[in-house]
Amino acid sequence: MTCIAAVHGVLPPHRYEQGEITAAVAALCRTEGAGRAVLERLHAGAAVAGRNLALPLERYAQLDGFGRANDTFIEVALDLGERALGAALAEAGLTAQDVDLVISTSVTGIAAPSLEARLAGRLGLRPDVKRVPIFGLGCVAGAAGLARLHDYLRGHPEQVAALLSVELCSLTLQRADSSPAGLVAGALFGDGAAAAVAVGRRHPRRRAYAGPTVLATRSRLYPGTERALGWDIVDSGFRIVLGADLPDLVRLHVGEEVRSFLAEHDLKPPDVTAWVCHPGGPKVLDAVQESLDLDVHALEVTRRSLNAVGNLSSASVLHILRDTLALSPPPPGTPGLLLAMGPGFCSELVLLRW
Repeated sequence: MTCIAAVHGVLPPHRYEQGEITAAVAALCRTEGAGRAVLERLHAGAAVAGRNLALPLERYAQLDGFGRANDTFIEVALDLGERALGAALAEAGLTAQDVDLVISTSVTGIAAPSLEARLAGRLGLRPDVKRVPIFGLGCVAGAAGLARLHDYLRGHPEQVAALLSVELCSLTLQRADSSPAGLVAGALFGDGAAAAVAVGRRHPRRRAYAGPTVLATRSRLYPGTERALGWDIVDSGFRIVLGADLPDLVRLHVGEEVRSFLAEHDLKPPDVTAWVCHPGGPKVLDAVQESLDLDVHALEVTRRSLNAVGNLSSASVLHILRDTLALSPPPPGTPGLLLAMGPGFCSELVLLRW
């Protein structure tokens, strides 16, 4: 089976406590009176203590349009992406020349040539490396990207595949958007990148890795939920679509989906020794926990990540996988589940064996 050889996460250097970000957003968006009170309440209730941002806070006022914000995205994303993928390869004892497939994903900026193409020369990827840039999967893309690595390596079991996620959510801030969705997004999302390197079951170094193996995956779209989560593309860039009913959709669909998926492999939720769950926000995590009747500590690593760095969109679940492996590795041979939700509304499940 596919083995995850290494996972590495990086953050931009500009670190701020939540209160500092709250004050900066209020000033940038000229939020006063009752609006300022709502903003402060949402930021305080987001279960986020601080976040790392692509730029120093004072520089966001200089982003006077989508073009400048996207230029900044490309510049910062290439730096973070090079660091994340380079470090993941080093941790796996591999070089960029060993990579046969690279998937890159982001939903917070646009680049053509895509990020992995721009990084090929900087990292030393082979000219014949297969490239799959993904846009539009949003928060689910970290899980979906791992699933697609697994799909590829099942057909090419002697090869190496890498996933790179870079999300700079702060660059999508819409100053004129005072909607509840915009305010919630401004309270939750942070910036970061992550990379995972995986090898197929016949790779010569396969037995050298202690990382988890991928046993199975499942992708699911839930019809009629397209406006639950995503972007509206407006003149000023990406405007968040974030339905208030998102936690209810999680309760309605995700618990049943997970149980059905696990049952296909003769498993039940109590059998899972580690839950690597995307941190959609405190209400979404509560909905996941309630719908699966999970122990109060089951999502502790996820909640800790949300508190420390916020929601990093597709990069978050890879940061949480890294933290799970480093801080609380489950017993060898036991099952784990990596899951995320995203625009569509959709879910992606990846069954692991530690």
